[in-house]
Amino acid sequence: MLLPAQSKMHPQSKNKDLSPVSDMSCGCFGGPFSQKKQISSPSVREFEGRLLQNIRQFSYNELRAATDNFNLNNKIGRGGFGIVFEGILKGGLRVAVKTLSTESKQGLNEFLSEINTISNVRHPNLVELIGCCVEGPNRILVYEYVVNNSLDRALLGYTSDRSKLNWEKRSAICLGTARGLAYLHEELVPPIVHRDIKASNILLDGNFLPKIGDFGLAKLFPEDITHISTRIAGTMGYLAPEYALGGHLTKKADVYSFGVLILEIISGRSNSRGNWDGSQKYLLEWAWNLYKEGRVLEIVDSEMGVYAEDMVIRYMIVAFFCTQGAANRRPLMRQVIEMLSRKTRLNEKQLTAPGFFLETEGPQEQTTIGSSSLHFSSAPVTITQVTAR
Repeated sequence: MLLPAQSKMHPQSKNKDLSPVSDMSCGCFGGPFSQKKQISSPSVREFEGRLLQNIRQFSYNELRAATDNFNLNNKIGRGGFGIVFEGILKGGLRVAVKTLSTESKQGLNEFLSEINTISNVRHPNLVELIGCCVEGPNRILVYEYVVNNSLDRALLGYTSDRSKLNWEKRSAICLGTARGLAYLHEELVPPIVHRDIKASNILLDGNFLPKIGDFGLAKLFPEDITHISTRIAGTMGYLAPEYALGGHLTKKADVYSFGVLILEIISGRSNSRGNWDGSQKYLLEWAWNLYKEGRVLEIVDSEMGVYAEDMVIRYMIVAFFCTQGAANRRPLMRQVIEMLSRKTRLNEKQLTAPGFFLETEGPQEQTTIGSSSLHFSSAPVTITQVTAR
């Protein structure tokens, strides 16, 4: 079975990337995949015994009482495998209770994977797992409650009030999310690739500081493995081209998703919705075109208030580095932090066109990956174009 992640510094790869930071190179992720570790399927009693020393166990009745019998009025979100409820435990502690849908394909193995992935992971920018319930068919996770809900709801929802998110708060959300990802990628052994970084999986605390949540799709990477060929999982619009087309999963897939997230935070717009300038362009494509024309500030959210133009432009340039079409041209997350923090000079001459998902017309070729059908144009393009049917 996969062991819980432990906090250690992950040794830097000896391979090199083409780095967007002047006089700095990134580790390159490549090489053959030897053997993926498999999670065993132990009995519930064995499973419970292993967890007793790691996290708190709740009975189903405790959590049913905490959520008022899983009342839909207490629903605060929907994860990849079920509904999330707000609950209040005996003693007054407010929690988020994630129930596994009975119709979900996630079984005990996947549930074990999520438990083992996050039970020992502690960081200010990661949602903390408090406990779980494994009772009969029930699979339930209990997380800390994050008071301001998701970034998706605060920034992109129909009832959002984006004026509450000034530049100071938005830049702090970007930087905090980057720190959480750097911790997962570079301080844990084995490192963790989240696989579904997006606005709805970034939660905001009382001070609007970010916490990365929903590790249901996360993958652990043993030290000697640099990439995994895997079934596609994640959200269209945030998926890196090499992952969407070939199932080639590395840390750089998270970096790509984070780059898309930066643009959403600055613009107050969703990358999954097209037609931002009247020509069916997606946010990443639109932003890149404006950057080439020297008009990139046109995507800035009008409700953001006063901001320093040079810093906003820097953040958008970092987003373009993170979304480079070739994975080895994207920075590591620790480098992203340095870039956002102005600790290093950006070398824009190394920028190439990003890879992005796009509705296309005309001659198309179809590639089927798992249950997803992807189309891409056969016409010559300068940017990787991929669209989901």
